[in-house]
Amino acid sequence: MADRITANLPARDFAATSAFYDTLGFREDFRDEGWMILKRGPMVLEFFPHPDCDPKTSWFSACIRVDEPDTLLEEWRAAGLPADHRSIPRLTGFFKQGAAPRMFALVDENGSLLRVIDNRDAGEPG
Repeated sequence: MADRITANLPARDFAATSAFYDTLGFREDFRDEGWMILKRGPMVLEFFPHPDCDPKTSWFSACIRVDEPDTLLEEWRAAGLPADHRSIPRLTGFFKQGAAPRMFALVDENGSLLRVIDNRDAGEPG
């Protein structure tokens, strides 16, 4: 297996978080009382229990870099998430900030921000 790093995000409730991400194509790979791992192909998200996490003040985030973000956005739009900037959860359309690569964003039900970055718009990070 190649070296990799995965995001570690809070979950107020593992069952609810798993159900939310299931609508986005992620499947449980592991879960016990202290940890949960969700996978969608090569994308891996890991969650720790944080029942007191406030979605409105959460500062947790992760970047997901993909080669086909247009396809992924269309697939995730099928989940019917709101797009307005105040809803939790929500899914944005594409945007570009300054010299940053083209991206869209997902905020999950725990308030965690996932930036989905277009690999084709930038070289490898760092």
